Amino acid sequence: MHILVTRVDAIGDVVLTLPVCGYLKEMMPGVQISILARNYTKAVVDASDAIDHFIDYEYITALPENERAARLASYKIDAILHLVTQKNISLLAFNAKIPLRIGTVSRPYHWVQCNRFVWLRRKVSDKHEAELHFRLLRPLGIKTIPDRIWEYYKLNHFVELPNEFTDLFNTEKFTVIIHPKTHGNAPEWAIENFSKLIAMLDESRFRIIITGSQKESQELKPWLDTLPRHVIDITGQLSLDELISFIKKADGLIAGSTGPVHIAAACGIHTLGLYPGLRPKHAGRWGPIGAKAQYLETGNEMLDDITAQDVYNKINNWKK
Repeated sequence: MHILVTRVDAIGDVVLTLPVCGYLKEMMPGVQISILARNYTKAVVDASDAIDHFIDYEYITALPENERAARLASYKIDAILHLVTQKNISLLAFNAKIPLRIGTVSRPYHWVQCNRFVWLRRKVSDKHEAELHFRLLRPLGIKTIPDRIWEYYKLNHFVELPNEFTDLFNTEKFTVIIHPKTHGNAPEWAIENFSKLIAMLDESRFRIIITGSQKESQELKPWLDTLPRHVIDITGQLSLDELISFIKKADGLIAGSTGPVHIAAACGIHTLGLYPGLRPKHAGRWGPIGAKAQYLETGNEMLDDITAQDVYNKINNWKK
């Protein structure tokens, strides 16, 4: 059987899709799983054994409209799970005549374009996003959710890093990554708070490394220039596949609700996510899931209630 899952949004969303795919492969031996996703998230899929094939959403949608369904049909998909609900994807699967099309009752267009339904309203649910994915398995006869979802990320493939980055881990210190920005997708902890935290961390115990994208590197430059010399800035220097490998080698990571916090949790390292306390962005819905994952949450829509001392109290107990 060939099953297609859809997740055409951000890096963290794709990471949180891996457990349901990994569980599917365990419950249905021999199943082939593909994902319809954006090209910039492909490195996440390539790192995992939970998904067999990547289908480029942007490539499909760039085709002439009369060719898109035929292209999707060429993959010979038996079932589609609409993990993300988009009208154009629902119509595409319908036109491609995928035999089993599983969607949510809450989307009226699914009433016509899908033929199996589950009751699910994500915006009002207190369940975690990764758990909600498992609801879509019910029409396949799978009604259980594993206790340790993080065992199904299946991140087993990591690219080799250039020596200049690998050498940063040649230390007895606890290597902690600070990833300050979220590309505007979630509330961000004030940059001054990161400065206070760095000042509290014992240089003889912690090796501190700042990560971020090329764009974020430019945004952060005025702040980066003020940091102590022992803080290492590698913002804008890693591709996504390299960042995944880099995070895997680290001991811990601190970030807001953004892709790297989910990558860190999936890699099994110490992870601390910083979250607002209100729906729909709260940690109960979007927090990191992993054996060593933790979060701090405010009582409002911003992160200003979280102090540097709060974060320090969490990470001071982390061990290599």
